[in-house]
Amino acid sequence: MSSTESKLTIQRTSDWVPKMLAWVDQKFTYFGYFTSQEIDYPSGGFNHVLYAGSKAVSLENLDQLPSGKPKVGIVSYDQKNNYEKLSSKNSEWINCPDSLFFSPKLTILIGKTEITIEGSSPDRILAEILDTQATQKRTTGNCTLNCSHDEESYTATFQKIQDHISEGDIYELNYCMDFHGTASHTEPINLFLRLCENSPMPFSALFKSANLYLCCASPERFLKKQGQNLLTQPIKGTIKRGKTQQEDEALKKRLAESKKEQAENLMIVDLMRNDLARMALTGTVEVKELFGIYSFKQISQMISSVNCQLPPSIGFEEIISKTFPMGSMTGAPKVKCMELIETYEKFKRSWFSGSIGYIDSNGDFDFCVIIRSLIIDRTKNSFYFGVGSAITIDADAKAEYQECLLKAASLINTLKNFYSNFNNPK
Repeated sequence: MSSTESKLTIQRTSDWVPKMLAWVDQKFTYFGYFTSQEIDYPSGGFNHVLYAGSKAVSLENLDQLPSGKPKVGIVSYDQKNNYEKLSSKNSEWINCPDSLFFSPKLTILIGKTEITIEGSSPDRILAEILDTQATQKRTTGNCTLNCSHDEESYTATFQKIQDHISEGDIYELNYCMDFHGTASHTEPINLFLRLCENSPMPFSALFKSANLYLCCASPERFLKKQGQNLLTQPIKGTIKRGKTQQEDEALKKRLAESKKEQAENLMIVDLMRNDLARMALTGTVEVKELFGIYSFKQISQMISSVNCQLPPSIGFEEIISKTFPMGSMTGAPKVKCMELIETYEKFKRSWFSGSIGYIDSNGDFDFCVIIRSLIIDRTKNSFYFGVGSAITIDADAKAEYQECLLKAASLINTLKNFYSNFNNPK
């Protein structure tokens, strides 16, 4: 902390988070709120913390931010164009920056029983937060949601992608469809809090950049650096939760024993092993866990963990340039898949399937994959989100389409339960 900053620690109240988010939204141009929702996850989820700032730069200008201070940021899927000879020419629903990072003027650490405010005049900040009104009632507004695909159009594209697999162009491709819409008004904070209730995830985050908001409920870690250890945890393999414990265990067993899901997961594990090997110390890339099954409120997923040891000289920007975007969101081989994604998808992904997270003052960091997330332009009262699944030679179009709808369900239900006049996707 600088000489003008100080700390204040107080007891946490039950209504702290809604009040804090409402207050910081009024006061700051940029903020990032992160929480693990206390979900059990291998190597843990996000820290429970809020960062807020007033000046932001691109990833390429990260060195313009103060050294020795935390940095908070978001990286669009389209940042890939800076690392490979690729482009993003599909129509965009919301114009999102390719990357944006800020150093916090305010940090609020949130524990189970205590809150620590770090910044200028923490006593004043505390008083203002406690005086802030925060409501979470259902709105009486309108919301219209549309989808880029019905099952017929999805199947037609699916078959074209399988043709590329048959011809040997690729092995696996993560094909995504988009949902998009408008509302009479948008309330990003309340929508985020509802999403957290509907779908608590270890990488939940609310990010603000002026009029743009990301409401993130992601189950997937992209990269976590602790010291010289780098960890990535790709997800491939999804199944719904059962209505009874017996049914749930049977579904998880089916997922764990699925040769198709294992093959999809293994392809991405191999891709991420190769990505890490581009910068790791020789012989240090290892698979810590293969095909782990982890359950969340709505779904169970197959998650693998791959890590390596890094040379001491390597920094955040170089690590990102050699691993971005997450292989689970592209397929294998990565560059060819990204070319085909641009050909067959109907929207510019922008923040969807990018990454969000924070870098601490020592240079360690934790970033997740932006999935199961709502991107909002509050000025235009518009929003979109994407969902996808892996297409392989053995995949079935109907099953993959249903998997996309399963992944979209928590977001659709959040909107449906928030707006009293909600129009279902066409």
